Amino acid sequence: MAEGAAEAPAESGGGGDAVAGAPERGVAPIKPQYLTTKEQFHEFLEAKGQEKPSQEIEAGEPGGNDLAEPEAKRIRLEDGQAGEAAELGERPQVQKRARGQNKGRPHMKPTHYDKNRLCPSLVQESAAKCFFGDRCRFLHDVGRYLETKPSDLGPRCVLFETFGRCPYGVTCRFAGAHLGPEGQNLVREERVQAPPVRNGLDRALQQQLRKRQVRFERAEQALRQLSRGPGAGPSPAAATPEVSGTEGAPGQDGGDTQQALLEPGAGALASSSVQTCGPLTDEDIVRLRPCEKRKLDIGGKLYLAPLTTCGNLPFRRICKRFGADVTCGEMAVCTNLLQGQTSEWALLRRHPCEDVFGVQLEGAFPDTMTKCAELLNRTIEVDFVDINVGCPIDLVYKKGGGCALMNRSAKFQQIVRGMNQVLDVPLTVKIRTGVQERVNLAHRLLPELREWGAALVTLHGRSREQRYTKLADWQYIEQCVTAASPMPLFGNGDILSYEDANRAMQTGVAGVMIARGALLKPWLFTEIKEQRHWDISSSERLAILQDFTRYGLEHWGSDTQGVEKTRRFLLEWLSFLCRYVPVGLLERLPQRINERPPYYLGRDYLETLMASQKAADWIRISEMLLGPVPPNFVFLPKHKANAYK
Repeated sequence: MAEGAAEAPAESGGGGDAVAGAPERGVAPIKPQYLTTKEQFHEFLEAKGQEKPSQEIEAGEPGGNDLAEPEAKRIRLEDGQAGEAAELGERPQVQKRARGQNKGRPHMKPTHYDKNRLCPSLVQESAAKCFFGDRCRFLHDVGRYLETKPSDLGPRCVLFETFGRCPYGVTCRFAGAHLGPEGQNLVREERVQAPPVRNGLDRALQQQLRKRQVRFERAEQALRQLSRGPGAGPSPAAATPEVSGTEGAPGQDGGDTQQALLEPGAGALASSSVQTCGPLTDEDIVRLRPCEKRKLDIGGKLYLAPLTTCGNLPFRRICKRFGADVTCGEMAVCTNLLQGQTSEWALLRRHPCEDVFGVQLEGAFPDTMTKCAELLNRTIEVDFVDINVGCPIDLVYKKGGGCALMNRSAKFQQIVRGMNQVLDVPLTVKIRTGVQERVNLAHRLLPELREWGAALVTLHGRSREQRYTKLADWQYIEQCVTAASPMPLFGNGDILSYEDANRAMQTGVAGVMIARGALLKPWLFTEIKEQRHWDISSSERLAILQDFTRYGLEHWGSDTQGVEKTRRFLLEWLSFLCRYVPVGLLERLPQRINERPPYYLGRDYLETLMASQKAADWIRISEMLLGPVPPNFVFLPKHKANAYK
């Protein structure tokens, strides 16, 4: 998985209660005048919070953010907990850390967002009759719907202002901005434009994927060749170019290109819908050789890592604004893509501001990975495709994917060679130092990856077993640079300041990938490019969150479902943002990524609120941006290390 699945460093400790004295190991050194105790910290927030309309009590008590925590998470010792355990005659579990995922957290996807949902045919205003006919279970009475609809969240609709029309009509939570006197959905003709996001899933292709009617000729030819051995030459069938129209350019994302994937026997649609224009060129019928592929020239550029959960499109837009050069979509599972799952294809979407963009695939077998690569090569627009060989979680590892591929060299080789054969864009790989903590494998794999056809490799300086319990091993990354040469090697791990980035570049890597550092402070890219520490104010940080919510509503929708999805991803991000310590409060610069902040009072109320490690306070921030949470709202972060209290 990506760095978004980060866990707490073991040596970092929790948020301490020390007010002054010798600096504690693993705790950020904050100036004494700002330090406080846990009790005083929360008393200050509660006292100030009483003055503002807020629903943190309702959000924290009914579902109980505290009560909803699974037993495994409450193992972490709180203040005074060790003493209570000793009184009961129990041995305190000092070594047990809150780490990994909150697998027992409440169901995060509500079955409904509105008790009475309006029929889609009325929302879209595009159908004379209901899509579902007599079986429809939705409301058809707009007046009745409006009686139960939650109140609007604001006077301005992002979608209406940006695209000239809001597709959610009366169900929009900002509907007052674009509803006429009779409830009709207004349109600004001069601004009407299609959403610029690319790499969507065509509905016709989705149906063919679900029915398994898509053909993968190039993938099957590559797999047959690999089964005879890596040194075998291409078969006559593989050398024969495909006819024009059956293979679109990788940048085309239209129904015509996707229809070209269908089986000939799937109907007249496959043969008649593909239209060609202009003369037939060599590029149309001749396959590219590896040496003729488009080059990936990103040396010295800042690469935003593919971050699971948090590395969504709105977050990537924030990072691009602050100077990220290369972005990559969240890890997508190849089998889910081949099945046409809408949620998985959503991870491939690309915003126009992402000028250098790639997608990351995870899989354990050559056939599915090669077929998925061919599918994406024909249907979406990307600059590179990355193979995830760094995911440490059990769900992926036990199936043979992620880090497990480092120990399955035969399958790993077939995956890289097969994907490289069917792709017209560069293929990159992200790996760790190895699986076991003291058994490094990367230096042996890098020369092989270069031979197999990888255009670039990113090395995370930790093993799977190690996770985040120690700092990344940049000395080993420096050794691997030589082993990988002349193939470019990017380094990844523990970069939270421009000094960290400078030290990383001194190892000889072609560039740096930034993961958790971007989650803690997305303006890190600006700091690196301008070689300075940015003492960003709380109001500037709030403005960043406002931009995220605006991008989120534009991406996920402005109806109740879209608002709550935006809120969920905002809360997941806030579970990382709370670990940032403002520059003006530090005794020593810079803050290190393995240092957790002690309890401190910021320079204003908002700065203190943003430092809170309680989910209830994160919810309070979300209410400042997206209005009150729904009744019985419960939030528990995906990763335990981010929710320590």
